[in-house]
Amino acid sequence: MHPLRRLFAFARPYRRDAVLATVWSVANKVMDVLPEILIGVAVDVVVNRQDSFVARLGVPDPVHQLVLLTAATALVWAFESLFEYLYALKWRRLAQDLQHVLRQSAYGHLQALPPDTIATQRSGRLMALLNEDVNQVERFLNTGANDLIQVFVSSLLIGAVFFLLTADLAALAILPIPLILVAAFWFQKRLAPRYAGARDAAATLSARLTNNLRGMATIQAYTAEAFEAAHLERASDGFRARNAEAIRYSAMIHPAIRIAVLIGFVATLLYGGVLTLRGELGVGSYSALVFLTQRLLWPMTRLADMTDLYNRAMASVNRIMDLLDAPLPPRPARTLDARPAGALAFEDVRFAYAGRPALHGVSLEVPAGRTVALVGGTGSGKSTLLKLLLGFLRPDAGRIALDGLDLAGVDPQSLRRHVAYVAQEPFLTDGSVADNIAYGERDADPARVEAAARAAEAHAFVASLPDGYASPVGEGGAQLSGGQRQRIALARALYRDPAILILDEATSAVDNETEAAIQRSLARAAAGRTVLVVAHRLSTVRHADVIHVMDHGRIVESGSHDELLTRDGTYAGLWRLQTGETLDAAAQADAPAAAG
Repeated sequence: MHPLRRLFAFARPYRRDAVLATVWSVANKVMDVLPEILIGVAVDVVVNRQDSFVARLGVPDPVHQLVLLTAATALVWAFESLFEYLYALKWRRLAQDLQHVLRQSAYGHLQALPPDTIATQRSGRLMALLNEDVNQVERFLNTGANDLIQVFVSSLLIGAVFFLLTADLAALAILPIPLILVAAFWFQKRLAPRYAGARDAAATLSARLTNNLRGMATIQAYTAEAFEAAHLERASDGFRARNAEAIRYSAMIHPAIRIAVLIGFVATLLYGGVLTLRGELGVGSYSALVFLTQRLLWPMTRLADMTDLYNRAMASVNRIMDLLDAPLPPRPARTLDARPAGALAFEDVRFAYAGRPALHGVSLEVPAGRTVALVGGTGSGKSTLLKLLLGFLRPDAGRIALDGLDLAGVDPQSLRRHVAYVAQEPFLTDGSVADNIAYGERDADPARVEAAARAAEAHAFVASLPDGYASPVGEGGAQLSGGQRQRIALARALYRDPAILILDEATSAVDNETEAAIQRSLARAAAGRTVLVVAHRLSTVRHADVIHVMDHGRIVESGSHDELLTRDGTYAGLWRLQTGETLDAAAQADAPAAAG
């Protein structure tokens, strides 16, 4: 489908505004053409006096005729100014409204897609789409749409006047128009793919910049500034080269159109003058036609800018609509209104990423109110199980049940309202500490915020901040340490008071003190809720009720910490690797705890 049709289909609710804006544009152009005609009539009055065109309308006195023409001119200019104000107001409001709705729709659609979509699409490219592409459409609606309408209307109006006055001269005057249109379409056909390539190159450049800004500390730590600058230079050169291809064609449009305009203007000037000298055309008519030729043809020189703006906008429209057309995963109608008990069951669950198996018939149960851990090496399938549970992915086979209810038939959003998730790298919004703890709520309860922070052992460091809970955390939590960010993330989970608490490598990047604090918090948080913990660091999960050891998408061992050490299997090997302890030392260390 043509991008303009895709935009019209999307903008259906704004059709009334677009029609009204078009009406004001047309009315303005009608008023814009009339002064040139009135100039011709005024010349006719001065030359022919009592025999002028206006005299035949019943105003014989030449002075009165000029007064009448002056009043008419003033009125026309007033209406032209009024209609210009109205169309500018309407088009710009439409541009602002549509860019707002486009951005919100694209972002909303992106939020409804699985989180892995951002990883595959690259965040920099999506940022370019949500910002620059949407702004490109806005720029086209601000000026380009009105320009295209007015060029078309002025061509019709002035062409009609020409044919009314002299058909021969009209044919000469409009002769360049087909040439101009053919040239414009020829250039447009060649510009469209080049602008699409330029937008892709711009997105690649944006992705590179976003990635480098996020990793600036690593770049400097590895003294890789020159290396990354070279990468950026190549991306920027690619963008420049793609733009240069488009510029070569767009720069040719203006001179080509000017030559065609010159042909039409010279024809009117010369042939019209000859007709006037022969007495076949009035002086006033000749004057009007010369001015109207300017009005007819010179706006055509702006076709270069219009074509340029149009092609850039259409390339952006295609990118935005391609995102909006991306199919959404199905959302079942059933919801979880009451708080679930929290019993989970994975039954023969299988999943593969693009044909690469990640889970091979995994079955496990998580009783309500119990703490269950998943451990294993990278790529063993632990995080995949969590994504399936949260509804970010769907199993290829098998099922996941909550309190005996198959989650395949449950709206994932209603499930997530009863789940709190703490990731390895917690997301913090650029707001205050309280905003992040009560994340997602407009009217946070200060008492609950503080209680959650205390439960996560975050209150002490929050209280030491300059503004306490009102202290800003910075972009991505940049003003906090890694351990502090993790405690805020845990406090956010506890503030929600979920039926199910999920921790995905929540202690893998924190120091021993923070890990100990999180473990104490978890011991308190586990009461009355189901806790599912994924960890590499086994010290985090040693007190879990059950530990499942995963390897290459399968559960290879299950049991408590002591049971797994006694078996001297995979878990025991991992424990020795991480702690350096022998099994006897580990058993002795755990004996008092077991006795207690």
